Amino acid sequence: MSRRNKRRKPMGEINVVPYIDVTLVLLIIFMITTPMLQTGVEVELPKAQAATVDSGEGEPPVVVSIKKDGEFYISVGGQTDELVAEEDIDARVASVLAEKPAVQVLINADKSVDYGTVVTVMASLKNAGVANVGLMTKSDDQ
Repeated sequence: MSRRNKRRKPMGEINVVPYIDVTLVLLIIFMITTPMLQTGVEVELPKAQAATVDSGEGEPPVVVSIKKDGEFYISVGGQTDELVAEEDIDARVASVLAEKPAVQVLINADKSVDYGTVVTVMASLKNAGVANVGLMTKSDDQ
């Protein structure tokens, strides 16, 4: 009988453990999905006093040149520039990367070339598996 007569006191504290669990789950979800939402081509913006790029292992870079009249050239391993169609650039670069995965890829574009053309070439290089694309410039001294 004593159990029935005894009433429980109301609890004055809030249990926050479930809220912490939900917060941690949301944090993990956001940490996983955020890198997937980032799209685009990664470039390093030019600086006023930029240092010369080191080629690393001594391998000459792959240079994709774009002339102001819209012609595309590619130079693999320091050889002479070879005329190539825009659609064939990513296949050529992918074949070079299959043999030498650490080779640098640079874009040498005329200053009057449309920005969209350069971005299209950069996107096709990204699809070919190039991690970092460099842009060639002239220093103020030249």
